Amino acid sequence: MASRKEEKERLRKAREEAEAGSMRQERKRLLLGYAVAGLISVAVVAGIVFAIAGGGDDGSGGGSASGDRINTTFGVAPSGVTVDDRESVEAPTEGSTTDLEAAATAANCELLSDQKDEGSTHIEGDELPDYEANPPTSGDHSPDPLADGAFADTPSPLNYIHALEHGRIAVQYQPSLAEQSQLELLGLYDEDSAGMVLFPNAEMPYEVAATAWTQTLGCESYEGAATLDAIRAFTSQYRARGPEPIAM
Repeated sequence: MASRKEEKERLRKAREEAEAGSMRQERKRLLLGYAVAGLISVAVVAGIVFAIAGGGDDGSGGGSASGDRINTTFGVAPSGVTVDDRESVEAPTEGSTTDLEAAATAANCELLSDQKDEGSTHIEGDELPDYEANPPTSGDHSPDPLADGAFADTPSPLNYIHALEHGRIAVQYQPSLAEQSQLELLGLYDEDSAGMVLFPNAEMPYEVAATAWTQTLGCESYEGAATLDAIRAFTSQYRARGPEPIAM
């Protein structure tokens, strides 16, 4: 039979072993907790990075279109209006790009300067007012301006008139214009796209036109470099000169 001293020693060792085992279990629980917390932190950081990278509508624009030929910082790309993503060709030049009257004469284009201001009230809905100018250069319009960009479809005047109000230049052409000529106009857009809008317009009486707020350069026919130079001169004179210009 074990002595009392031996029994006390056995009980002490048993107690120490039990305490050591309890400490090992607690350490395992702590390590597991740290691991789970670390995984959660990684997931949270990844979620934040994804949200920042993915981004969302910052309220400054709102169109669904995207690409190098649209900038929705200023305006919107209305539903159903797609970006022109064709490969452009170099836009030739041969004459004056600063003397608007001389350039317009060389291109056989007419200048309609200081046209009637037909209003600037914001209106809701899709119904168009009866604009006097064609293409329209002023008048009541949508609260949403058209984004700077080159479009394959014709946007509503409700949107592009608002863009003109803010100093934009709208270059327009008949959809029947030869493909090469369209691509040259696209090259002109790519050459200097700030504050520019380009799109087809079957409703105007010109083959090619450029408009600003109450200003029109109307060309009955496309004359290549001469027409492009006239548009350059028109842009130089009227871009950023709308009644409510904003940054390009």
